[in-house]
Parts: sequence; structure tokens; C-alpha cells
Amino acid sequence: MIELDKTDLKILQILQREARIPITELAQRISLSATPVSDRVRRLERNGVITGYHARVAPQALGLRILVFVELRLAQKSSEIFDSVKRELAHVPEVLECHLVAGEFDYLIKARIPDMRDYRDLLGRILLKLPMAMESRSYVVMEEIKESHILGQ
Repeated sequence: MIELDKTDLKILQILQREARIPITELAQRISLSATPVSDRVRRLERNGVITGYHARVAPQALGLRILVFVELRLAQKSSEIFDSVKRELAHVPEVLECHLVAGEFDYLIKARIPDMRDYRDLLGRILLKLPMAMESRSYVVMEEIKESHILGQ
């Protein structure tokens, strides 16, 4: 990773909120000319600090009304099993995030689905793909209080 100065951090702060801002406007906001700002943005992209630009879509607009978190505990643990879980869950479209965690369970999965019937199907598919799964606990979100993609606020 590269070292970030105050100007880099300002650029990142603005781009996280307004990814489509023109370079000229970005340059004005941080009191630099467009060329050095453009160079900095390209450097941040090239060095993996900026990993992409995304449109945030309202899940409800796509009929994805339910957000669920699943704790998954494995019966056995090894590098091969962890790699297998990673491979299998990477291809489940409903799974938005999957994290290997320390604690009482092994994975925390975040998924969006249309309804509870689809959740039952999703859980069944996950458990079928992962024969080493020993236990799962699910948490259906009743109300989303805060979700942010902005880092370093």
C-alpha cells in the first residue's frame, strides 16, 4: 500500500460520496489544478486504493426485500475446507458478503432475498454445497438502521 497524504485523503473522501464528480470540480474542491488531481486519482486506482466505482441500487427496487445474516459453523477446519467454502459461496448470487471470523462460529454471511421461501431455499443450497457445515443461525433484519460504504469518515 502507498502512503496517503492529506490531499489523497480529501480526494478519497469526496469520491466515496460522489464517484461521478468531474475531475475539474474535484480539483476545484481541493484547490489544485485538474492535471495533478487526475494523476493522483490514477495513482490511487493503479495502487489498489480505489478498487472501483459502483452504482448503489435500492434492493427493494429489485424485489429483494429481506436482508439476512447467517452464522455458519463448520464441523472440521483446515485450509482445504476454508478454500472449498470460499469457492462455493463465491458463486451464490444472493450472498453479498461472506467473512471468515474468529469466535463461536466460522463464517458470517450477508444475503438479500425476495421473501422467506427464498431464504429457506438459499439456506438449503448453502448447506448442501458445504457438507462440512455443522450448524447455522440466522438473523432476519427487521429494520436497517445504517449502512455505509464510506471509509475513514
